Amino acid sequence: MEALAQDTAGAGLERSLADSFRERRSPRDPEWLARIRREGLDRMRTTGFPTVHDEDWKYTNVAPILKTAYTSAPEEGLRRIPPPREGTQLVFVNGRHAPDLSSPPRDGIEIRSLREVLASQPELAEPHLGKVVHSGNAFASANAAFLEDGAFVRIAAGHAAAEPVHLVFLSEPVFEPTVSHPRNLIVAERGSQAAVVETFIGTTGELYFTNAVTEVVLDDAANLDLYKLERESTNAYHVTTTEIRQGRDSRFASHSMTFGGALVRNDLNVRLEAEGAECTLNGLFVGSGTQHLDNHTLIDHAKPHGTSRELYKGIMDGRSRGIFHGKIIVRPDAQKTDAMQTNKNLLLSKEALVNSTPALEIFADDVKCRHGSTIGQLDAGAMFYLRSRGIGEDQARELLVYAFASDVASRIRIAPLRALVEQHLGLRLPGGTS
Repeated sequence: MEALAQDTAGAGLERSLADSFRERRSPRDPEWLARIRREGLDRMRTTGFPTVHDEDWKYTNVAPILKTAYTSAPEEGLRRIPPPREGTQLVFVNGRHAPDLSSPPRDGIEIRSLREVLASQPELAEPHLGKVVHSGNAFASANAAFLEDGAFVRIAAGHAAAEPVHLVFLSEPVFEPTVSHPRNLIVAERGSQAAVVETFIGTTGELYFTNAVTEVVLDDAANLDLYKLERESTNAYHVTTTEIRQGRDSRFASHSMTFGGALVRNDLNVRLEAEGAECTLNGLFVGSGTQHLDNHTLIDHAKPHGTSRELYKGIMDGRSRGIFHGKIIVRPDAQKTDAMQTNKNLLLSKEALVNSTPALEIFADDVKCRHGSTIGQLDAGAMFYLRSRGIGEDQARELLVYAFASDVASRIRIAPLRALVEQHLGLRLPGGTS
């Protein structure tokens, strides 16, 4: 009955999306862009939205997302946030670029609205747009069908950006639940170096749906740090697909921080396509109440001498539920691969739950690969040690939980962002202080 109800809801959403798709078609679109949209709609219809019977979604029931009726927020109804004071920032409100809130790019780096690029210089996006993401789930397909706006970031060859690029996605529903489909394309050319921060925020208490896709291309010897800070409304739904393609001797680092949302699904897929590529995936998800936070990662070693390191930590309180599914694939040609994956989870209540499934698929014989997973409560010995030093029980609990979380937060290289995350941890963790 549960699957039937979900399928029915999905069919209703699919019909509304199809109607909106027909309304958004434009004869001015390049044929290749129109093809991406058509193929996205066709895949969505063919695969259907996932159910709990699908292996990759067996712990996440998306029926609450599908049964809600969404509209696209009108541009004239958008409220505004203060413009940036410093740095390079591109702001989107309900999936649409807000130029009055954005700041100009610096030399050596191109930051523009994808909608503007597709209208004026589509040849800049054509080589990569829609060619990095290979996900078969219907949410990524829906994003392709509604590909309209998002961020276009290109770091010039050999350029080292002095400051991070901020991409801000603000959701502000107008009268009724809204849906947005941000599509981002980040291209780091040969020998370039930069840091990009994606922030997803929303009006407190509002119900809306963010369905985002980010495609990242690293050319040979490129170096990119990608930070994602998810602070959606606690009533919102958030689904993202992030796909990375790495060139020879490139280095990619991801820092994913998930705090908000009623139901969140993060898919992060990295493919090391050339020899000597390195990637690092760090993640922290903190849930309370009835939040449902699902993280799926894939590291695909396709060529020799690749290195990957992954550390994800989850802290769940109340009746929240966390999911971590991490897979590392080592292809037959990927000899001399060195990969390590770690997932640690902390349960702060008897009703909180975490499902952790790390996985290795190794098809080469000269590799070093290892993984591990732990789920537990606060260490009784450490609690006793702190109590014996005169620290109260509540404060000792706060210190241990904060120390567990800050191990991941301390890896953030951008000092203001690290301070913001640590402050947010202090507000979210038991006791509310840090």
